[in-house]
Amino acid sequence: MDESVSRNLVRALQAGIAATLVFGLATQNVSVVVNAALGLLVTFVPAVVRRDFSLRLSPGVSVWVGAAVFLHTVGMTGPYHTVWWYDHLTHAFSAALVAAAGYTTARALDYHREDLYFPRPFLAVFILLVTMAFGVLWEVVEFVGREAAFATNLDPVLVQYGIDDTLLDLVFDAVGAVLVATVGARHLRPDVAALTAWLDSADD
Repeated sequence: MDESVSRNLVRALQAGIAATLVFGLATQNVSVVVNAALGLLVTFVPAVVRRDFSLRLSPGVSVWVGAAVFLHTVGMTGPYHTVWWYDHLTHAFSAALVAAAGYTTARALDYHREDLYFPRPFLAVFILLVTMAFGVLWEVVEFVGREAAFATNLDPVLVQYGIDDTLLDLVFDAVGAVLVATVGARHLRPDVAALTAWLDSADD
């Protein structure tokens, strides 16, 4: 993806998240405000990593992060409650991002360290396990956040609908991981190369 196209897409996504933040402030919806504000900060992470750490990941990474945050933030305004498949979409999309990060890191370490070797079957299992671990952690955060909000008479910042919803979320987390492991890995080669070069330069 061309850098100028990526930059424009990220700015559009950030504008959408900012608009959602304004909507949350106007409607005094705490969950929307918190998710939009934190999400907006997250969208700047790839640019900060590139500028401050000289790690030049592909332009598509910034778009991927921005799209994941945008979908989640917009979902807090209503789609999570009214569109039955929306939660599945965001979980699969975000899980694929986590899986991509796990694969890129593992493969770059494999290339960087001569004493490491990760066979492809191992990487596939590794991606799935890492993604599921993050998925479980997220579900725990949602549950604890909801219970803490109820205990203090505050509106929950995150949405959690019970054990059935949690199990289904984890299923779609697995879907995102499998997609990356089976068809997405080859598209991550530029990022693997960038991270490997960054690790090599750090040793010089």
